[in-house]
Amino acid sequence: MRPLLLLSLLFIGVSAEARGSVRTKGYTTKRGTYVAPSHRTKGNHTKVDNYSTKGNSNPYTGKKGSK
Repeated sequence: MRPLLLLSLLFIGVSAEARGSVRTKGYTTKRGTYVAPSHRTKGNHTKVDNYSTKGNSNPYTGKKGSK
């Protein structure tokens, strides 16, 4: 049972990396507005696999794409 659990955890970690998620850092704008940290897809010269594209959804917020 234990090897199966370890294998499952490894698979989950690899599949999360394969999705191409990047964590962004929070920052403060010149006007003093704080922008919270978030996740985005890795850049790759295409828009069809972004969280905001119709048919896709953001796995962190559950929000469906609209663009």
